[in-house]
Amino acid sequence: MKGITLILFILILLSCQSIPSPQDVNHVLDNLHLYASEANGEAYFNLFEEDAVFFGTDISERWDKAAFQAYGMARFASGKGWTYHKKERNIYFSDDGNTCWFDEILTNDKYGEFRGTGVLKRVKDQWRIVQYNLLLPIPNDLFFDISKEIKEFYN
Repeated sequence: MKGITLILFILILLSCQSIPSPQDVNHVLDNLHLYASEANGEAYFNLFEEDAVFFGTDISERWDKAAFQAYGMARFASGKGWTYHKKERNIYFSDDGNTCWFDEILTNDKYGEFRGTGVLKRVKDQWRIVQYNLLLPIPNDLFFDISKEIKEFYN
């Protein structure tokens, strides 16, 4: 009887462990874009872990959270943020369920399509952004000419 009770206890304990949910990650990422559009800096930056890194579209834009927050809060203070709309998103989880990575295609009314990629980790049962990379994808047919311009720019 004690053996059956122990087995049942272990099964109940295992079933109580939280299973990673794409909906929870989608919620964080959807809020990321919502808060940026609303210029809600406090809510926006609360989605990032303290050691987070944000990569912008310029090669010089590798910001730790503090630097990115200083930039973002100054911009949000004007009441203007930035607006990207999710077109599609893929989410993948590590085997232990405590880390996920994603890629998404976003649209911006002024500039068109972008790709966002990143990593989130679960901290105290909350998903936190630890890396976000925003890039402007270059169509293959335009790549050669644009890459030459970029190379000349940096030389």
